[in-house]
Amino acid sequence: MNFAGVYPYLVSPITADGSVDEPVLTRLCDDLIAAGVHGLVPLGSTGEFAYLSWPQRRRVVEVVVAAARGRVPVIAGVAATTTAEAGRQTREMASVGADAILAILEAYFPIHDDGVYDYFRAIAAAAPLPVVLYTNPNFQRSDLSLPVIDRLSRIENIRAIKDASNNTGRLLSIINRVEGRMQVCAASAHIPACVMLIGGVGWMAGPACLVPRQSVELYELCRAGKWDAAMALQARLWALNEAFARHNLAACIKGGLVMQGYDVGAPLPPQSPLSPAGQLELRQALESVGAL
Repeated sequence: MNFAGVYPYLVSPITADGSVDEPVLTRLCDDLIAAGVHGLVPLGSTGEFAYLSWPQRRRVVEVVVAAARGRVPVIAGVAATTTAEAGRQTREMASVGADAILAILEAYFPIHDDGVYDYFRAIAAAAPLPVVLYTNPNFQRSDLSLPVIDRLSRIENIRAIKDASNNTGRLLSIINRVEGRMQVCAASAHIPACVMLIGGVGWMAGPACLVPRQSVELYELCRAGKWDAAMALQARLWALNEAFARHNLAACIKGGLVMQGYDVGAPLPPQSPLSPAGQLELRQALESVGAL
């Protein structure tokens, strides 16, 4: 499986009674596919997986798989504090039709490199699906070190990594270290055009929910080597990233989608909705790139 392209991290619209708002999520998936995205990622950070029960997580993925109808791959997030639970979730996601796994480690206590390696290796062994490693040291107590990434890149079905460290130099270190064994994807913390310039293959991030057409255009410009045009578009899009850095990520994406006519609701408690100042900043950023 090739992870090149634009893969939006989807929101999880949950109704007042705790059920998944299936019509809203289905419409969002249809519109993103129509905009040209290359895949869909439920239960990433933007999907608020940490605030969902297991039945809610499973249902979100079922709805996305049904909405995709095989038109684009679905990469389902798996996140747990125990290796056994991560393996169970992986098998469940395979059973409901996910095409690949986004592997996330939730840790209460710091974990030694060998424990981190064993956790992700167990996910890769739990189902015959491609695996994308996801590391976000801003939110996680146990990061993926370069030596562990090197070891994991030698497991056949671990195919890609999304690093949200906001350290682009680290991405180049990863690219050099894995020597083509894994693809490297940008996060919203990085400048996607710069990541593609150094050898990244695309963008997995929540902002692509709000600006899918612009994100696909940026990807195509980079792939064609039209760097002047790519950087001109990237400069206009960067205001969105700046807003996300200042405000709660789920609040930004959900707030922006509401502005665009998707009734996805507010971030799940105890998170707070986007502030009035944040709404104004986000609205201006969306208007400036023609997304509102």
